Amino acid sequence: MSTRSMESFFDLVGTDFVPFNEVDGALERIAALYHEGVAKLRAAFAAREAVTTFYPYLAFPLARGMTPTDIRPPFDNILEPAFYGTTLTRPSLFRTYWRAQIEDLLTHYRQPVYVGLSKRPMPLSYVMEDAVTGLAESDMRILQNRFALPDLHATDDTIANCEIVPRPDQPRPLALFTAERTDYSLARLHHYTGTAPRHFQRFILLTNYQRYVDSFREYGRAQVDLGTEYDAFVEPGDVVYREGRSTGTPLASLPQMPAYHLRRPDGDGITLVNIGVGPSNAKTITDHLAVLRPHCWLMVGHCAGLRRSQVLGDYVLAHGYVRDDHVLDDDLPPWVPVPPIAEVQVALQKAMLRVTGLDERDIKTRLRTGTVMTTDNRNWELRLQALFAQINMSRSIAVDMESATIAANGFRFRVPYGTLLCVSDKPLHGELKLRGMANAFYRERVSQHLMVGIETMRDLRARGMTSLHSRKLRGFDEPPFR
Repeated sequence: MSTRSMESFFDLVGTDFVPFNEVDGALERIAALYHEGVAKLRAAFAAREAVTTFYPYLAFPLARGMTPTDIRPPFDNILEPAFYGTTLTRPSLFRTYWRAQIEDLLTHYRQPVYVGLSKRPMPLSYVMEDAVTGLAESDMRILQNRFALPDLHATDDTIANCEIVPRPDQPRPLALFTAERTDYSLARLHHYTGTAPRHFQRFILLTNYQRYVDSFREYGRAQVDLGTEYDAFVEPGDVVYREGRSTGTPLASLPQMPAYHLRRPDGDGITLVNIGVGPSNAKTITDHLAVLRPHCWLMVGHCAGLRRSQVLGDYVLAHGYVRDDHVLDDDLPPWVPVPPIAEVQVALQKAMLRVTGLDERDIKTRLRTGTVMTTDNRNWELRLQALFAQINMSRSIAVDMESATIAANGFRFRVPYGTLLCVSDKPLHGELKLRGMANAFYRERVSQHLMVGIETMRDLRARGMTSLHSRKLRGFDEPPFR
């Protein structure tokens, strides 16, 4: 496998490793190690005593000759014998995900996984976020001397960005995100959305208009009242609606990107996030949503139609993107193609047929498939002379400010993605977004558009996750975990 012995790999990454040939034992030890470390940190903080605790570590060493040749799944596929491992955090949040990933490893390779303590300290502020709020500078210096605090040198996206070149003397990543990177995003998610990470569902809708939130809130509460597959509706402030009443205190003011969750007991419900306008927010929220390993995220928002044949209220199904947003260029260069995900495209079109009631022939009068241009300039119309050739050459049929960013980050983080937009104005043809016209448009189209997104998620869930997580999102040297 390498010049380094197996024992030396274990010594390099951690201590107290125990092998497991069944998933329940591995999950129980991960949770026990994590909660033991958290309890020690809390007790030490209360007593103002110095202590260092460590994240759990999951290892999977695979020796030469142990790689089956008949395994061809989209993930959990190890192409080369090596020592694989990752740090882990928040077992209550990720237990279902870990179960699926570890079960596949044990089934495919018939080799044990190992669980021990890593050498990466748990930062105090990720375990007890409120412990470091409201502290004076002198208090922070005391904490830094007695506890581990977040370390940005160990918190990055080098794995997801395909920047790690395998070395025989170093362990290879088992997952896209380390524990520190995950904890960093979980804290940011709570900050930006106003809801705790435990409420997020695995199917995510992203929108850029408040009216979609209003419609989703009405739909979500009705679904809970009807006793459907959804058992609760959660709003910012962790206000939970069930059985006709809400518990919790609504926030006095909404956060930057408020999230709303139509929950299923298995976590496969639907989360809607109002990301506002612009690619910066789109990148920020998907950077953090990615650590939750969602099954899919979809953009359902408004766009400017570019074709004379389009009318207000027409739909645009993106099958390609012009990335003029500039916010991801360092992480995913513009020369990287962002392909459509066939399963998502098919589900979107089927949902359109069902929700609109149109047949496959008539749907072409309402739906246009083509390239969407995403720009970082809200007033791009004022630079039409400079952009005209780019729009024409790319054959773009719509302009927005978020879709290409969301799709590109989906590609980057191996999360299936899609875009269904609704034409709200046609500036190239004199139909600007004016207040009275926009209000009439919103009233007529928002609920239908949102229902297409919701029905798409239900279709994808019914098809099963194995068919959804496409191989085209994975590189040739990829961590085994989805």
